[in-house]
Amino acid sequence: MWFGARARSGPDISGIKANIPLSNPKRIGLLGGSFNPAHRGHLNLSLAALGSLDLDEVWWLVSPQNPLKPATGMAAYETRFASAESFANHPDIYVSHFERDHETSFTADTVRALKKERPSDHFVFLIGADNLIQIHKWRQWRQIFRLIPIAIFPRPSYSIRALKSRAANRFARQRVPDIYAKRLALKKAPAWMFLHMTPDATSATKIRAYRRRISAEAANRL
Repeated sequence: MWFGARARSGPDISGIKANIPLSNPKRIGLLGGSFNPAHRGHLNLSLAALGSLDLDEVWWLVSPQNPLKPATGMAAYETRFASAESFANHPDIYVSHFERDHETSFTADTVRALKKERPSDHFVFLIGADNLIQIHKWRQWRQIFRLIPIAIFPRPSYSIRALKSRAANRFARQRVPDIYAKRLALKKAPAWMFLHMTPDATSATKIRAYRRRISAEAANRL
C-alpha cells in the first residue's frame, strides 16, 4: 500500500496503485506537518476544510523531519504518526507515509510527486495563517503557489500579519474571495484563499511545554 494508514472507519484505499488514476476524480486537501503531536486543531481544520471547500478527503502528510524545525525535541516518526492516527478518527481523513516512502522533505517536491501519481485528482494545500507568514522561507515557495491552490485558515494573533505577509503581497492578484470556497480545488494555480472562521487556539508547542512541565513536576515528587 503506497499511501499509508487510514482512519479506522474510512474506505479501503489499499488497492490504489501509483500512476493509476481513479475513475472518479476527487477533491483532496493536503495537510502537512510534523504532528508533534497531533491535536484537536489539526482535526478541526480538516473538518472545516471538508465542509467549506467541498472536499472528498483530507490527507495528513506526516513529515519525517521538517527542514525548518530542529531535530531536538522532535519525537520519533513512528510516535508522531501514531499520534496523527489517534486524532484522524473520521472516514474522510487519512494519515499518510507518503513523504517518508517517497523521501520528499520539501513541500514542492511532495506536491509534484502526488500530482504525478494522482493526475486526475484535484489537490488543495491546507495551511494555517502562521505558515503563510513564513512560507517565503520555504524551498521553492513561489512554485508551491504555482503548483497547487492554497487554503489558509485563521490562527489566533496571526491572521492580520498573514494577510500583510510577503507571500500574500506577492500573490495578491491571485487571491480568491472565500465565497468561492467550494470551487477552490478546481481552480488553476496560482489561486489562494483566506477562510474567515473562528480560529482554533490549540498549539503543539504549548502541548509539548505542558507535557514537559508535568514530567518535571512528577520527577520532582520522586
